[in-house]
Amino acid sequence: MSDRVGGEFVLNNNRTVTEVLDETFREYADNAAFTCLGHTLSYAELDRLSAQFAHFLQNCTDLKPGDRIALQMPNILQYPVALYGALRAGLVIVNTNPLYTAREIKHQLNDSGAKALVVLANIADTAAKVIADTPVKEVIVTEIADLHPPLKRVLINTAVKYLKKMVPSFSYPNQITWRTAMRLGASGQFQAVARAPEDILALQYTGGTTGVAKGAMLTHRNLVSNMEQVLLHVEETLNKGADVFVAPLPLYHIYAFNLHCVGLASVGCHSILIPNPRDIPSVVKALRGHRITGFVGLNTLFNALVRDPGFRDLDFSALRITSSGGMALTEDAASKWKEVTGIEPSEGYGLTETSPTVSSNPPGAIQRGTVGTPLPETELKIIDEQGRTLPAGEAGELCVRGPQVMKGYWQRPEATAEILDGEGWLKTGDMAVLQEDGYLRIVDRKKDMIIVSGFNVYPNEIEDVVCQHPAVLEAAAIGVADEKSGEAVKLFVVVSDSAVTAETIRDYCRENLTAYKVPRFIEFSDDLPKSNVGKILRRELKEKETSAAA
Repeated sequence: MSDRVGGEFVLNNNRTVTEVLDETFREYADNAAFTCLGHTLSYAELDRLSAQFAHFLQNCTDLKPGDRIALQMPNILQYPVALYGALRAGLVIVNTNPLYTAREIKHQLNDSGAKALVVLANIADTAAKVIADTPVKEVIVTEIADLHPPLKRVLINTAVKYLKKMVPSFSYPNQITWRTAMRLGASGQFQAVARAPEDILALQYTGGTTGVAKGAMLTHRNLVSNMEQVLLHVEETLNKGADVFVAPLPLYHIYAFNLHCVGLASVGCHSILIPNPRDIPSVVKALRGHRITGFVGLNTLFNALVRDPGFRDLDFSALRITSSGGMALTEDAASKWKEVTGIEPSEGYGLTETSPTVSSNPPGAIQRGTVGTPLPETELKIIDEQGRTLPAGEAGELCVRGPQVMKGYWQRPEATAEILDGEGWLKTGDMAVLQEDGYLRIVDRKKDMIIVSGFNVYPNEIEDVVCQHPAVLEAAAIGVADEKSGEAVKLFVVVSDSAVTAETIRDYCRENLTAYKVPRFIEFSDDLPKSNVGKILRRELKEKETSAAA
């Protein structure tokens, strides 16, 4: 953990995440680590199982330290086991969204150069369509209850596959089952791999203004630094080795990844994994019987839960911490959450490029409408269009500097130079105000990014896909307010064939885009507003939409 020297906070970030995990496995061996679908793994079991997986990777595949391995799973027990095992084998993690289309998966696997994939059987058919066109040579397929006790494993996996018919048909030329891999891994001991704090731990993919997903290179130092920064921020309310946190946000997302798999794990806390947070009854069932002390979620989930009678009947007497991230927390959601649970949600701010947390409202000193104060050893400045630093109270682009800031974008030096300068300052692309009291307010997004239920959606990607339809001449995507998802995608299109309908366009999008990126609203137009150089002006479309809504 971090130290205080002369009253100042000093990060103990000269360690790797694997070294942090080794300490956890020794100190908290008997503690519950992760629970999913009614089964719990202790840290001792995580130690043993991840060691088996590491041995399999080192001795039964051609993977070498530094090679990339993609993990495509929801929040199930196999995720932390695969993650820790891959890290122990010296591999680099590529977190892959289970909702991705074949096109999106293909890009990520090719761009990262991933040589292996761990995938849940329920969604394995999508990657199977493109795997031959990627560098992936090893595919480990797991079923949802593969780490449950034998009887329960058979019952759950059989029900999912044959009764609920949730496992589609698929085939990989180079696949092996998770259970076979773990059996092979149990035949010997893995060899510890020396990694340095500056080595890349993960390629965490994020979109950009070009619409092309880029891999943020996050190092062991980045993740350990942010872990320590966050733990210090909440140290007065965190009970090491005792707290029980709900984990509904996807572990493949950097926020939940670092919080649950690194930060809370480092202090022996217990995470309740929620595979499908949209299934509210299953969330309630997962929480019943646990004395929850911490809850990490986002606005849309809070809204859905507080309206559910089953959730409202749960015992929240032990709850002390609620953290909100991923999208703006509305006043209505914050008020209803406090009404139901008795706890004021604490909103924070972060980016994939900052591992992710930049600021957070300190427990006991929450200011609604702000994203709190910067974490220790995190510098903030607000700049104008000319790059000049603005005084407190003035709005401009937020820039961040600290040990959690990424190394850069994978194999994209030009894109890195656009966002990260030689002095370590990262341009966030978000418009913000730094108050006199040190609290930060995000007032707008400089980029045209749309946030749908906490997921980043980039207009250029949608437009690029839609414009590949033979009848589409032009397209522009913007975000519009939506009570359920915070924002929804609205698409404006110019077509050459009047027979084309909104559903035609939507069906085309469904084939090529993850569901949350598919436009909710589609409006046909004769032309789109453009600048004098022919650039489509989304700003004018947004202004028109805002005026119409008013």
